[in-house]
Amino acid sequence: MTWTLQDYPSSMKNLNEGTRKKAIDIANSMVDEGYDESRAIPIAIEQAKEWRKNASNQEVNEYKKYGKPTQRSKEGKQYENNQERLEEGEHIISHEDGWAVRSSEAKKPSNVFQAKEEAIKRGREIAKNKGTYLIIHREDGTIQDQYSYKAANE
Repeated sequence: MTWTLQDYPSSMKNLNEGTRKKAIDIANSMVDEGYDESRAIPIAIEQAKEWRKNASNQEVNEYKKYGKPTQRSKEGKQYENNQERLEEGEHIISHEDGWAVRSSEAKKPSNVFQAKEEAIKRGREIAKNKGTYLIIHREDGTIQDQYSYKAANE
């Protein structure tokens, strides 16, 4: 699951806004890297608190204002589908192994399924969690369907 500022673990509810965003970014990145959610959440909270303790007020304000995602070093980054993709919509595209779910600007898919319906189900889940959109493509690449999951007040 990808967490957002609207949908995050209850253990993060008492963190201030900047620290919570940082914890969400770290936790999402850790899960992307293969950590179990139950391990990622407490580690992310502690790292976010440490970041806040050492960050200047200007750094915290810029992070909150511009929504900068957690930046990982190239050495630590194993996957292209990560926290930086939170604002992007999802696409269901034809893939050599079936059907893929890919964020709009990602180079690689986050998931590949044999059945298109499985890919659509996963893409819909991701888009709803992120509050973005889902575009389903036909095998030839043309658009079959589009769905928006943005909040009504946006």
